[in-house]
Amino acid sequence: MTIRCMTLADVETTLDWAAEEGWNPGLDDAVPFHAADPGGFFLWEEDRAPVAAISVVNHDPSMAFLGLYICRPDFRGRGIGLKLWTEALRHAGDRTVGLDGVAAQQANYARSGFRLAGATLRMEGRLAGAALPEARPEQMEQLIALDEAANGYGRPAFLAEWLLPTATRRTVMLEDGTGFATARLCRKGCKIGPVVAADTAAALLLIRGAVASVGADEAIVDVPDANPALIGALQAEGFAETFRTARMYRGPAPQAGPTLQATGTLELG
Repeated sequence: MTIRCMTLADVETTLDWAAEEGWNPGLDDAVPFHAADPGGFFLWEEDRAPVAAISVVNHDPSMAFLGLYICRPDFRGRGIGLKLWTEALRHAGDRTVGLDGVAAQQANYARSGFRLAGATLRMEGRLAGAALPEARPEQMEQLIALDEAANGYGRPAFLAEWLLPTATRRTVMLEDGTGFATARLCRKGCKIGPVVAADTAAALLLIRGAVASVGADEAIVDVPDANPALIGALQAEGFAETFRTARMYRGPAPQAGPTLQATGTLELG
């Protein structure tokens, strides 16, 4: 048995496992995920074969986020996941650690000191696109600052890659520069997040712009249950809740601002 840090190729493999489990990762998630904290992705190997994985990404000196917690089906029930979980959490040090976990596992997460702070609702539906300007490289610092104000902590390493345009990922901005949203094509459909905006109307406009930027007509948006206004607006557009997770923290929860409309990813917050 060996526990080691993942390479970029290992992260790609883990995302393939996630796709097999129905998690529907983005087509180009591996590079920005790994860049967020290359030392925060852990792999359990037996006889040099990878069998389980987890990430605990340190975003800034106060905050980390746990995700990509997965074990190959034929190795479950042997305590591998718990041992890997315990080892990976050491990477966070004394930071607060957040996660979006399956609600049925809340009791297990609570044993490691996690406390329920709310839920994240996955809303899916069709939405007509609307053209918005794409973010430019010279606006990177501005977007990172907007994201930090919205989330209550910084994640500059992650966003430095996440906000770069690729063939499957684009970021759009409001004309006045007060908000932005990122769209990424996934194994199925298009996920939008984060969405940072002053109000619901601006958030909907950004979601429309993000959908248009990648040529999609279906959107998947992960919305905190603390934002009933956007949930209601999406429902009015015909969106339906298809999944929800328990948002939990070990340590003091960050103080999100009113501009946080939708989550970036369930894996990295």
